Amino acid sequence: MRLIIIGTGGMAKNQVEHFSHIEGVEIVGAVDTDASRLAAFADKFKIEKRFLSLDEAIAWGDFDAASNVTPDRAHHPTTLPLLAAGKHVLCEKPLAENYEKALEMTEAAERTGVINMVNLTYRNVAPLQRAREMVIAGEIGTVKHVEASYLQSWLVSKAWGDWRSESTWLWRLSTGHGSNGVLGDVGIHILDFAAYGAATDIDHVFARLKTFNKAPGGQIGEYMLDANDSFVMSVDFANGALGVVHASRWATGHLNELKLRIYGERGGLEITHRPGESELRGCLGEDAESGIWTTIDVPPVPTNYQRFADAVATGVPQDPNFRHAANLQKVLDLAMVTERERRELKV
Repeated sequence: MRLIIIGTGGMAKNQVEHFSHIEGVEIVGAVDTDASRLAAFADKFKIEKRFLSLDEAIAWGDFDAASNVTPDRAHHPTTLPLLAAGKHVLCEKPLAENYEKALEMTEAAERTGVINMVNLTYRNVAPLQRAREMVIAGEIGTVKHVEASYLQSWLVSKAWGDWRSESTWLWRLSTGHGSNGVLGDVGIHILDFAAYGAATDIDHVFARLKTFNKAPGGQIGEYMLDANDSFVMSVDFANGALGVVHASRWATGHLNELKLRIYGERGGLEITHRPGESELRGCLGEDAESGIWTTIDVPPVPTNYQRFADAVATGVPQDPNFRHAANLQKVLDLAMVTERERRELKV
């Protein structure tokens, strides 16, 4: 697979490091509108072809696939030309700013028949994959209740950088710069984590969003800090289970932690994922009587990057695809409506 990278920010560096270790993948070009950033990125990873516009890259055309690592707002206008050119696309999450644009991208990808995937990175968490297998196999019985959380602390810690002075973080706090807040940024991750792990879809949603004051006048320089910082959400799942989902950037002591608890009529599962560590615990069978939880060993799983490369090589589609990400975006969009209208909505 001859691959180009669209956008050369921090996540692009992470992607190149993954793709460079996959046999049969050659990174042949990079695209960015910032010449100095493009040059630094291409020099670091020894990428020969460099383009200051996507049009230039498509006109050149000597590539099979693209990984779209542009900011959220740019996913839609940059992915559509790639699809029109018949290129396979791995797109960063969220697929688009809203369901309407995500659906347009999905239908374009399905018309052209190219491989299309969204980099919901927590599909790489082996305990999540194993938990889903156990749920599907009926090992905990019918799922009744689901709890999911995504906790970050970068608004109270400088562990990731200083949001007060770095544009890398400030744009994520500003709707005027394309952010839908913590709901738009990590909401798609935790909704996927919950629904995928519980092996069911979300069909009703009711959410509350909160934006806390972070600076005098709610503004730093050109950035109005008006994007949501925390959300809580109740959801109904298609299988009848009830769920509680929440996320915050104010979770002191939690640098980046996802947690999922799945409770069935015959047992429970708990997945915890933090940087550098993941764990699956279960309370199954007779242990349910005494409340004993044990750690479950799980083998590693292929990453999204490996599965995208395999899909391009074989022509066999893999998940998570555009359609799935668009459906999740619909839930996120409706969550924002429920906040405004104070009522539950059916997906």
